[in-house]
Amino acid sequence: MAAVRVWSKPARAVLAVAGAGLAACTLAFLAALFLHVAPENSVSREYRAQLNAVVYPEFEQNWQLFAPDPLQREVTVSARVQTVADDGRVTTRDWHPLSAQDLAAVRHDPAPSHLDQNLLRRAWDLYASTHPDGDGPSPAGSRGRIAEQYLKRIALQRIGRAGERVLQVQLRVDTATLAPPAWSQEQVDTSVHSRELPWWPVQDEDWRGLE
Repeated sequence: MAAVRVWSKPARAVLAVAGAGLAACTLAFLAALFLHVAPENSVSREYRAQLNAVVYPEFEQNWQLFAPDPLQREVTVSARVQTVADDGRVTTRDWHPLSAQDLAAVRHDPAPSHLDQNLLRRAWDLYASTHPDGDGPSPAGSRGRIAEQYLKRIALQRIGRAGERVLQVQLRVDTATLAPPAWSQEQVDTSVHSRELPWWPVQDEDWRGLE
């Protein structure tokens, strides 16, 4: 007959304190998530900084409690570069599918990377929000300039130098509204709308930290 383990009083006390601590931390975490997605109230306004520190970036929610707003568009980002060889020959490379690269990394992965899921999407959301009227040059020091640099560096990191000096980079975004389910009577335009950004010159500073 196997001996029955008898925990000492100090051991039982440690286990009880540890269990209570884990339960308290779990409840506090769930409460922070609830306040983050719940409609704004006096508590969430008072502790907004603390709630954001808990939620971002690992546990970000793309919806609000009682008002879900899932993504209903498919956004595909591609990029290409123009390079110059040692003999002075300039070449425009083919489009590099940035979004497809992320999708391939996420598909069939039970624990996909947060970067693969959100880095490129959030970069484009930032750019679109700061350039609602077109893709002209942004005032120096504005959030629009930061958004441009962010997108540019993502594209350069994904494509690389390709063995030649990169002169400039261009991005293209194809957007299509997802078709409603077969049982829905909703009529939507599912055609693809393309938006080509201007060519952005590439300087040595743009590669800092990418290689």
